[in-house]
Amino acid sequence: MIEVLNLALPFFGLIIIGFACGKIKQIPDTALGWMNFFIVYVSLPALFYRILAQTPLEQLAQVDFIVATTLSTFWVFAVAFAIGIAVTKGRIDQSTIAGLAGAYGNIGYMGPGLALSTLGPTAAVPVALIFCFDTLLLFSLVPFMMAIASPQKKSVASVALEVVKRIGTNPLVIASVLGILSAAVHFQPPVAAEKLMLFLSNASAPCALFTLGVTVALRPLKKVPWEMPMLTTVKLVMHPIIVFVLLSAFGPFEQMWVDTAVLMAALPPALNVFVFARQYDTWVEQASTAVLVGTVVSVLTLTTVMWMVKSGTLPPLLFR
Repeated sequence: MIEVLNLALPFFGLIIIGFACGKIKQIPDTALGWMNFFIVYVSLPALFYRILAQTPLEQLAQVDFIVATTLSTFWVFAVAFAIGIAVTKGRIDQSTIAGLAGAYGNIGYMGPGLALSTLGPTAAVPVALIFCFDTLLLFSLVPFMMAIASPQKKSVASVALEVVKRIGTNPLVIASVLGILSAAVHFQPPVAAEKLMLFLSNASAPCALFTLGVTVALRPLKKVPWEMPMLTTVKLVMHPIIVFVLLSAFGPFEQMWVDTAVLMAALPPALNVFVFARQYDTWVEQASTAVLVGTVVSVLTLTTVMWMVKSGTLPPLLFR
């Protein structure tokens, strides 16, 4: 357990440091713009490119794994969306953000660093696959659901174009595609470029977690809506369980792949939940609360999952 705490505490420690700095030094959140740009457009793309470019192409063709993990994310989104429908009395736009709060884990900011430090470099491939296909799923679902909520605003064609543009211009998706292409042709970047990408990759987790802490600190928690415990339970408890069940149904898989998928599913809600809420100007305060509450509760739940993974106490696949 001490080993697990030694792994988990630095990650949560960075969030706490960012949170404390955000509370102590009241700098407007507009000052985070360049930090967010560096993380999303420079550092994390370098990390994902290196992960995929150094992976044999045959290891990326895990269709059953992709289907199982992506389908589990969709089901969890559906459950959280249904909770949102019940709470908001049928508001599709607000329920869509609630669905994100229950399904969209912090797979970009926390996921890679946490999985690689817990399970080692062999976890890089399943981490990248989960990130890519969960992102494709949720970045497609949200615009279409919002278009259904306000059908008079945009046509189906314009929504489809928006989805394609959002996915095609996502720097992490672009970096992942380039990494797969590099793996396919066995491209080796120059030594200087490889070292530069290594520096950028190493900066991704510390910068992202610190920024997450600051951002949460700048979103004052006025009250906790009564539906928040349900959505937090869906994200932190139900999501890992559904991933485990579906991997059992689609498997067998190597234990490391199962461990990685369960660990990624146990991550707290991503900051992008709040970003989407603000973009569509709906459920903004609740989205901020979901990120804050989920992050705090995950100190216990995520650490427990890490302990199960590290100690080998995660149960064997159900249908072996």
